[in-house]
Amino acid sequence: MWKRGLFGTVLLALCAYAQGPKGPFRGPGIRILGAQPGRPGRVVKGSPYSAEVSTEITQMLPDGNKIHQLTSERVYRDSEGRTRREPSLSSVGLAGPRGNAQLAFIDDPVAEASYVLDLGRHTATRMPWREPPPNGSNSRASRSRGSDPNQPEPNRKVDSLGRQTIAGVAADGMRTTQIIPAGQIGNSLPIQVVTERWYSPDLQTVILQKRSDPRSGEYVYEWTNIVRAEPPSTLFAVPADFPLSQGPGPRPRGPRNEVP
Repeated sequence: MWKRGLFGTVLLALCAYAQGPKGPFRGPGIRILGAQPGRPGRVVKGSPYSAEVSTEITQMLPDGNKIHQLTSERVYRDSEGRTRREPSLSSVGLAGPRGNAQLAFIDDPVAEASYVLDLGRHTATRMPWREPPPNGSNSRASRSRGSDPNQPEPNRKVDSLGRQTIAGVAADGMRTTQIIPAGQIGNSLPIQVVTERWYSPDLQTVILQKRSDPRSGEYVYEWTNIVRAEPPSTLFAVPADFPLSQGPGPRPRGPRNEVP
């Protein structure tokens, strides 16, 4: 899951800056190579916020070496469901002199458009809006479970952790323990993967998630400094002095029976 989040944004930024100031849109600004802009999540109205989000990954290698990665971003949502994300790119050497974010991603369901702002070069790219699928059920994993997503899976245990206050908001916790039997993926011994997830019904989003997997290490996704107030409206608009270019349209869909 972490590969689709902040790391995807950082990868997009790396590609943008590596390609220089001109991209495939034949105009100034960043080059859009990833799928982050124009593919918003579910629209949530009437629950504004601003917060800081961090993703931390720690992996111990067999020789005793350790890999530690920490990324962060600032996130906003207004009462109309518009969202803005400002990833910090300092960990990959792309931040400004003060360490502030150089890219911002805006999804605007009211205008039915998404925008990528290059804050360093003062340019913007408009992407077409893509309506999120109902209930977010567009992943291959959700389809592979069959017609009943609540059907119990073998070697998988789910425990409720009740309700707690996380970062100042009420959240419902759940712990999932998945056992990969010996021999299933070439492993000589069983592998245990534990995921702890805390969901805020008020914000309608996950605000804390921890995952322990001996194959990939420890993963922590966490919201902090949550402010449940209306952010400034200027955060969700393209600045007047930013030249605006048009991004590519949506890709054509494959056959109905094709698994993306």
